[in-house]
Amino acid sequence: MAIGGTLATFEDLQILKSAEAVADSVWKSVSRWDEFTKDVVGKQLTRAVDSIGANIAESFGRYGFGEKLQFLYYARDSLFETKYWLNRVRERGLMKPDEVNAYVENLTQLARQLNTFASGLKTVRAEQPAKKSVREPVPAYITSIDSEPLFSEEDLHLLTQ
Repeated sequence: MAIGGTLATFEDLQILKSAEAVADSVWKSVSRWDEFTKDVVGKQLTRAVDSIGANIAESFGRYGFGEKLQFLYYARDSLFETKYWLNRVRERGLMKPDEVNAYVENLTQLARQLNTFASGLKTVRAEQPAKKSVREPVPAYITSIDSEPLFSEEDLHLLTQ
């Protein structure tokens, strides 16, 4: 993945920076909760939101396009899990509705970035030349009646003796 003609590190990815910003903000909010709430909901929410960025980073480190895309799908799964836990947080009154709505908006933007990133990978994959393989040339079979036979009548006669 090139940026300005040079290979980017995964830290250079804007999508990863976005995921990290959401994760760090969630962490700060959850760290202020009481122990019971942190243990029951906070750990789940924090793991889910951290997993978004972790899977994006792991996608960057994968060699094949299929593996890269698979880890972006994992990031997408974690995004939905994060949204689930934010719904629980809202219903249980653990954050102000405006704070939850801001996280949901950030996750929606991140989901759009994931779609764009995955589409870009699919485009690059489609533009790659097909992998070359070693193949033997197809043999030419003579099917015409007028062609010279492999064995003449004389050759056939010699074979029977």
